[in-house]
Amino acid sequence: MLMSANLLAIKKTRTILLQFIFAPFFLVISACTVGPDFKSPAPPAVERYNEEPIPKETIATANVHGGAAQRFNLGEEIPAEWWELFHSHELNALIAHGFKNSPDLQSAVANLREGEEQLKALIGSTMYPSVDLDIFGGREQLSALDSLEGTPGSVLSDFPVQLLSIYNTNVSVAYVLDVFGGNRRAIESLKAQVDYQLYAVEAVYLTLAGNIATSAIMEASLRGQIKATKAVIELEEKQLDLMRKQRKIGSITDLDIYAQETALAQARALLPPLETNLAQTRHALAVLVGDYPGNAKLPHFELEDLHLPTDLPISVPSTLVKQRPDIRGAEALLHQASANIGVATANLLPSFPITASYGPNSDTLSNFFNASNIAWDWQVNALQTVFNGGALIAERRAAIDAFEAAFADYQSAVLMGLQNVADSLIALDMDAQELKEDAETEKLAKATLDLVQKQYKIGGADYLQVINAEMQYQQAVVDRVTAEAARYADTVALFQSLGGGWWNRSET
Repeated sequence: MLMSANLLAIKKTRTILLQFIFAPFFLVISACTVGPDFKSPAPPAVERYNEEPIPKETIATANVHGGAAQRFNLGEEIPAEWWELFHSHELNALIAHGFKNSPDLQSAVANLREGEEQLKALIGSTMYPSVDLDIFGGREQLSALDSLEGTPGSVLSDFPVQLLSIYNTNVSVAYVLDVFGGNRRAIESLKAQVDYQLYAVEAVYLTLAGNIATSAIMEASLRGQIKATKAVIELEEKQLDLMRKQRKIGSITDLDIYAQETALAQARALLPPLETNLAQTRHALAVLVGDYPGNAKLPHFELEDLHLPTDLPISVPSTLVKQRPDIRGAEALLHQASANIGVATANLLPSFPITASYGPNSDTLSNFFNASNIAWDWQVNALQTVFNGGALIAERRAAIDAFEAAFADYQSAVLMGLQNVADSLIALDMDAQELKEDAETEKLAKATLDLVQKQYKIGGADYLQVINAEMQYQQAVVDRVTAEAARYADTVALFQSLGGGWWNRSET
């Protein structure tokens, strides 16, 4: 019967403890949550990016590589792997390599994981009770003096030394009732911060892919310019050889030879800066993909190996705010600022911490679970800051100001996003026109050079005309190569400005 009574007492105590543990959850459910409830800002009420409607396609075309018209398909979805539209296996592989090895991307992902773990820690520390278990067991020897305090010293020797056993187990529970939702707002704030880190990761993905593609295009452009410059140098060298033969028979003077040598030296001087830029571009490309410049095994990119995407999906302005990682990140920071107002408001109101403890305390193991040896207690406090120099009020005003600043930052991100798309669209249209004009100029310059050289051979033109024709042709080739590369680079910029299609990425 005694054991049954003890067990009954223990069960009753456990029931009280369990009620204490779970009661806060029911109280929280019925509690209020102070502060504003966040709502995503309305999308921009605009129907187009530029002053004029988006044309169906670029009007100008050129009969050269990369000179096809590009069609703008408003409202179509952007593929997640948009770089595959350039039809370059080398570019695809390099971007995949960059995604795997880039330190910037690894850092962003690690920051995201850190934020997720901090969120879990905050949820665990605020939404659930803190339960601590303290188990103690020991032996203690009491001297005669300790046992018989006040007894004359002559008598102490007659008393034996006492040995005591102490066994104690204590379970303590603590919890702060989230009556006004301050903890929930803090969790909401940190969750918004994690969302921001998530979009930061997507922004790094987008930026990394764009930079790799742009660097590859820049390399291809420089190789094209170097090739054109070397071709001109070769023409200049051949012309110099011809002129030296003519000088031997007296048909031209030394002045003509000096002029040609000067033209050849000027053409050769153009080559080192181009080769320096090419080397630096490849160094940058190696670093982008996480390799050392000296050890990187990078492919060589030529404009002829790239395909110009001719069908370009264009998102409508109202959906852009849900696609660009920087805008979504700005919205997440705005959400965080909104939740922080609730945290600051809850700090102005009372808090209600609850504590409880339970555990047996005995000097023998046989009596350890005796009901008379079990002690328990619980208490609820109400804490309210009465005066702190207006600090809490100032903190709430600061939180409101921070929200207003975050909203302005969000608006700025939206405006910048719309501007980026508008700039890319107009650039693509102008690129097509420029390439058409540059291709026509190159064609005419080559025809002019051929004609002047023929006339020079029969004495119908002086050599100054030949030099001018060669310089014009050289510049025309470089301009055409640069304009062709600009169409590729600005196509990359368009995909970046539209957000890159990360929302269409399949989860593996």
